[in-house]
Amino acid sequence: MEISDGKFELVRERAEKEYKSIGKIHCPYLGESVAFNARGMEHIKFKAVRHARSRVDQYVRLVLIPLAPKILSSSHTVQGIARARGFEHERTNSRWETILRNVTYYEFIAVINEARVRIIVKRVENGPPYFWSIRSGSTTLPFDF
Repeated sequence: MEISDGKFELVRERAEKEYKSIGKIHCPYLGESVAFNARGMEHIKFKAVRHARSRVDQYVRLVLIPLAPKILSSSHTVQGIARARGFEHERTNSRWETILRNVTYYEFIAVINEARVRIIVKRVENGPPYFWSIRSGSTTLPFDF
């Protein structure tokens, strides 16, 4: 898939504006609100600190962002739960530290226009859940910007 600079920038700008406008969405399965914070957007753009995702990977995830609130607000079941211990970058005592924490990932899947869309919600220890990732499980997108 070839993506021009202009098209990529247009999609990125629209997706970031849409993402910022979401705030929180109530998820029936979790029984609480899922925050759409900066960590989720950062994960869409980067695999790890200072390691950007490929342009195509970012593009696909950015195009899917408008579907996230719709899928989460109507999800009464979860398709997967994964628990792990992971290093989290947190601000403690006025400085940033990397701390080992218990992390739970919730996977929600929807099929839209014959495309499988997967959303991951992350919860660090007993903190509030927040949007972590979105991706298409197929090579076709349910729509394009």
